[in-house]
Amino acid sequence: MNKLTKVGCSALCGSLAAISAANAGDLTVTGGADLTYISLGADTTGNPIGMGSNYSLKGSGELDNGWTFALTIANTNANAYSSSVIDLNMGGLGSLNFNSGDSGNGIQAYDDKMPTAWEEPWGAGLATGMRGLVSGVGPNMNVQYTFPTVVGTTLKVAYAPVMGTTDTADKTGGGVPAAADNNGGIDITINMNPSLGTEILSGLNIFAGAHNETIYDGATLDTDAYQGVAGVTYDIGPLSLGVQASAEYSGEESSATAYNTYKASAYGVAFNVNDDLSVSYGKWESRKAAYNNSNVQGTEASRRVTVDSWQIAYTMGGASLRVADVKADNALFNSAASGDVSATVVSLGLAF
Repeated sequence: MNKLTKVGCSALCGSLAAISAANAGDLTVTGGADLTYISLGADTTGNPIGMGSNYSLKGSGELDNGWTFALTIANTNANAYSSSVIDLNMGGLGSLNFNSGDSGNGIQAYDDKMPTAWEEPWGAGLATGMRGLVSGVGPNMNVQYTFPTVVGTTLKVAYAPVMGTTDTADKTGGGVPAAADNNGGIDITINMNPSLGTEILSGLNIFAGAHNETIYDGATLDTDAYQGVAGVTYDIGPLSLGVQASAEYSGEESSATAYNTYKASAYGVAFNVNDDLSVSYGKWESRKAAYNNSNVQGTEASRRVTVDSWQIAYTMGGASLRVADVKADNALFNSAASGDVSATVVSLGLAF
């Protein structure tokens, strides 16, 4: 992850500083740029040079009762609007997060919690076709309530009134349940740090989450859709370990040939050599698990995708140099020789 340094609004312009002062709040800018060079092994790479840039505007303030609020507006490449998030921290009453669909809420926050030096193995330059990775209400307009942490345990509940909607403007609505073949979705997640007051368990985290999407008209989907995830991470000194499993059921029952259940599992290990240098290895497996037919479809290889990646990252102040070597077997569930692909990615990240 980029280590982003906040820039005070006084560094932007006088008008922004005046606005901040008038509202007794703060406005900051964070951002960064990535330069990459990729080689796709035996496949044709084309022009291997890539570039990504992004920045976020962040505003914050405090109410008279001590509650705090924050707004984040994210912009991605070419100054393209990405998402907005409003967070209200109510102290001992927990917090509310209103999210336009930036994948930060619900069980999608747990789609991949494995330790890594840089990127997820399935997100480092290859089109793998992984299924079974959870998303829940994360990509949709949603609201999440976080309960106060008790004995190292944090419970969160996220709700999307209509799945498939995002970036809905104020004083408007979005999505029509009957036309979209669905209605609301709800996620429940829990993270536990059962340290029991001991230093040896202080780095232990146990997490789990579940998602239900309610299906009403059944135009293409016949029953409610479900997703689930659970895993463990453990940090001890410079070493980080993790293992997790997830699954999704699409709700498809009428087709005799469509798969409706997918499973995924992963493990990862990362080691901080020092404050600047880290290395990691991670492996993911995705499997077509079931469909509405008693006959088995295809070969075992055509129902399984495996991805693994070695990575190294070195940070120098606001610059980070990262290298990922990625290999996928049966990518896109293609058991032919063309489904075995690999990539090497070199990235330079610049943060401000």
